[in-house]
Amino acid sequence: MDVFIKSAGAVMIALFLSTMVGKQNKDMSLLLTVATCAMVLVMSVRQLDPVIGFFEKIQSVGQLDNELLKIILKVVGIGLVGEISSVLCVDSGNAALGKTLQLLASCVILYLSLPLFNTLLELIEDILKFI
Repeated sequence: MDVFIKSAGAVMIALFLSTMVGKQNKDMSLLLTVATCAMVLVMSVRQLDPVIGFFEKIQSVGQLDNELLKIILKVVGIGLVGEISSVLCVDSGNAALGKTLQLLASCVILYLSLPLFNTLLELIEDILKFI
């Protein structure tokens, strides 16, 4: 919770500064926004230790392959980076590039998720054998 409050405060300060600087220099305003996003991203990643511990517990209980959990983390990361990058593109005045980044992130996520879908299909087939 403390990290969230600090991050939210930093974002609000960056928003204020970006608005003030943006009237004079749009490039500097965008640079400030990107730097703030990077800082918050680093602070957010540090909060993922309990989540990774939970995934490891799921892995041991479900006897899952390491690769499946890596895929889940990659998918979440790609989704977040794609969304943030898209918003930055829109903020800098290029909505077309932002939408293209969202489409690219979605396609990459689907591609990376194929092993998960295959595992799910195998599980469903195994369950249906017992019926």
